[in-house]
Amino acid sequence: MKSESVVQKIWALCHILRGDGISYHQYVSELTYLLFLKIAEENGVERQLPPKYRWADLAQHPKEGLLGFYQEMLTHLGTTVESEVIRAIYAFPTTVFSHSENLHAVVDGIAKIAWHDVSGDRFGEIYEGLIEKSSQDVRSGAGQYFTPRALVNSMVRVSRPILGELIQDPAVGSGGFLITADRYLRSGHSEKAYRDNPPRYQGVEIEKNTRRICLMNTFLNRLDADIVHGDALTDDGSKLGKPSLVLANPPFGSKAGSRRALRTDISYRNTNKQLAFLQHIYLTLSENGRAAVVLPDNVLFEDGIGRAVRQELMATCRLHTILRLPKGIFPGAGVKTNVLFFNKQAGHVTDDVWFYDLRSNMPAFGKTNVLLDTHFEDFECVYGTDLAGTSSRKEEGEDTRWRKLSREQIAERGDNLNWLWLRDESGDPDDAMQDPGEILIAIIGHLRAALGEINALNAEVDGEHFQLKLIQ
Repeated sequence: MKSESVVQKIWALCHILRGDGISYHQYVSELTYLLFLKIAEENGVERQLPPKYRWADLAQHPKEGLLGFYQEMLTHLGTTVESEVIRAIYAFPTTVFSHSENLHAVVDGIAKIAWHDVSGDRFGEIYEGLIEKSSQDVRSGAGQYFTPRALVNSMVRVSRPILGELIQDPAVGSGGFLITADRYLRSGHSEKAYRDNPPRYQGVEIEKNTRRICLMNTFLNRLDADIVHGDALTDDGSKLGKPSLVLANPPFGSKAGSRRALRTDISYRNTNKQLAFLQHIYLTLSENGRAAVVLPDNVLFEDGIGRAVRQELMATCRLHTILRLPKGIFPGAGVKTNVLFFNKQAGHVTDDVWFYDLRSNMPAFGKTNVLLDTHFEDFECVYGTDLAGTSSRKEEGEDTRWRKLSREQIAERGDNLNWLWLRDESGDPDDAMQDPGEILIAIIGHLRAALGEINALNAEVDGEHFQLKLIQ
């Protein structure tokens, strides 16, 4: 049985919970508990669970009193099992079920799936498929945090993870970058070579339920992963090592509302989370380390602190490639994005920055036109095979997607990296939308983006008033 069909079968059970007002995101969080028990039975992990608190005990329990037993089971698993990861998955559990009948229906539906036809290495893919389904929930806005799989795959392929290195994502979400990097390594090396020199993974996630999902996802995919619950931009970031590879898509928006102080080693401080994450990444990157980071357009052109951050990045690292991404690939986000590729090496600073424009004259992407691996084939070809971006490169003309600016030319532009040279005749992708769901997602995205800008401006004004009072 294909993992896609299993995802569809599990997702079809979601309608049972809609009557209780439960969102898709809450549903996937609940599946963290249920699917772990079932998959543990299928792949042999069940021996790490205490007797009487396993899948069979839940599946065979009478409908009467099932919810009470389930709540008791969650509490027991979160406090008494030996495995630290399993305890973390079930830590401080809360269930969204309010009726034994609904719980019984979902458990019965999961039990009826032909799990014996699913090989062990597919369990993680099934869970990722559910997470992707959750990202399509218009109400939750989860889509802006789900990086399209094709983009993740391309970033990993050109970054070329190496056995034994520390791979990190400071805004890890559900763990997609780490898992894709691990699959890349396992596909290119024997089991023995991997075992003799395994990679290490670190991630930070601020939202408790999302971290729980990430723990499940990395566990099912057999990663040696340390997933910190916290905010990498605060002192929580001190728990991280110096990575040799960073793959990340930091959350969009401002840090308005947070009362926790930024780490003292972040020099340029304002409410823009992307600028803070960018600083965190290039400051903590190890010698000879490299990074691929998704960032919105404003990071490329914002003046003041934005310009200072870009100058520090180009002075401390070799920023060698910027991939301009198509519009609309993040549902509901309402922003235009790029991938910045850079590496850190003593004595090496930014010289030429190569740009690949995958935005101009591209179709609108969404549910009816999905971003695919094939869309990145030409970019990966001109990027080259060197993991640090030092392959021989050449421009092919002013009307092509692949061009470069020297550091001197960038300085002449006021260190503005927001360079688009192709005439874009594709029009606004919003105009091409016909699906009502996509139109609604776009509207909500634009509203969220506007609200984010208002919140950021409000936080800046509050900060200025606070500073003025101190001066007076």
